[in-house]
Amino acid sequence: MVITAYDGQEALDKAREERPDLIILDLMLPRIDGYKVCGLLKTDWRYSIIPIIILTAVLQDDNKHMDLDVGADAYIMKPFEATALLSKIQELLKV
Repeated sequence: MVITAYDGQEALDKAREERPDLIILDLMLPRIDGYKVCGLLKTDWRYSIIPIIILTAVLQDDNKHMDLDVGADAYIMKPFEATALLSKIQELLKV
């Protein structure tokens, strides 16, 4: 099942409520940005094991380091190949 959210607060609420197997998270979200959502989930022991893939069009190398600093498990740049995303999902879910 795929669960969607339209802003960072909704993403955070749904992640806490639904406990998904994996999260694909954009950085540029209204209300709460993706960095904050990722950091809040990764610093909470109840949700820290959920793999998070940051999917973003932000091109700066500094952002990649920040993504990893807040606990993201992977970083994929837009535009992206669907096979690259699927491969990363399989790797993180150990499918």
